[in-house]
Amino acid sequence: MARSVEQKRALIEPAHPHLSVRRQCQLLDLQRSTLYYQPVYGAGEEEALNLALLRRLDEQYTATPFYGVRRMTAWLRTQGYPVNPKRVRRLLRQMGLEAIYPGPRTSAAAAGQRIYPYLLRGVPITHVNHVWSTDITYVRVRRGFCYLVAVIDWFSRYVLAWEVDTCLEVGFCLTALERALAAGTNSGPPAIFNSDQGAQFTSAAFTARLQAQDIAISMDGRGRALDNIFVERLWRSVKQEAVYIHDYQTVAEARSSLDRYFVFYNQERLHQALDYQTPAAVYWGTARAA
Repeated sequence: MARSVEQKRALIEPAHPHLSVRRQCQLLDLQRSTLYYQPVYGAGEEEALNLALLRRLDEQYTATPFYGVRRMTAWLRTQGYPVNPKRVRRLLRQMGLEAIYPGPRTSAAAAGQRIYPYLLRGVPITHVNHVWSTDITYVRVRRGFCYLVAVIDWFSRYVLAWEVDTCLEVGFCLTALERALAAGTNSGPPAIFNSDQGAQFTSAAFTARLQAQDIAISMDGRGRALDNIFVERLWRSVKQEAVYIHDYQTVAEARSSLDRYFVFYNQERLHQALDYQTPAAVYWGTARAA
């Protein structure tokens, strides 16, 4: 069984009669520098620090999604956190966050999966179920975090389905997709379904479900987060109007609160882009005449 670094360090015997410390490190496949390293924080303190950093990064990303690793590092240092870019990059990747600016490899597809072209550049969105799209975002809780996926209709901004999970496997994305297809049954499936190039959405299981409904598949170009701008705007609203003001303690509490929020978002929240009507009214055709 593979041993952790701490377990290997505990096996080193500085006073061993036959093996030098160097040789013991070689046999255990342990870097000698780690033998003498003393962590600045204890295990519990390190976990608490990372959680605090995740929260601050999440809030700052929502406010300034164009900040890259270097700017985020500099900003955290102004807040009193002595972090380096390596840690900031790791935490941003853990949350699935990338700065919104043109750059290479901002969405990583699974190896060998097909990438579909972006079909929506310059295309006017004229009716409900013309285009649906999906994305995943990070949601913080007291002792960790979970992930939220949602499916939204572009024309009406109506959230057809959403789901949360503690891991980034494709399963919870498929659950949300099935619920969206069921919710939109009265009006039919979308003509086009747009996503980023994440491994969940390029997976055979996800794309096959869309193809079974004869839905054209569209994927954002690399480094083009604004290709999916309607979902990005949704995440901003969710974070500012639900996540940050409630400070969820558990995943179950987050799920319950988000359930109430999406009912409010669809049924009550007036959207300026919809002439101050609700997404539900526009999606289901009950909106007032302009």
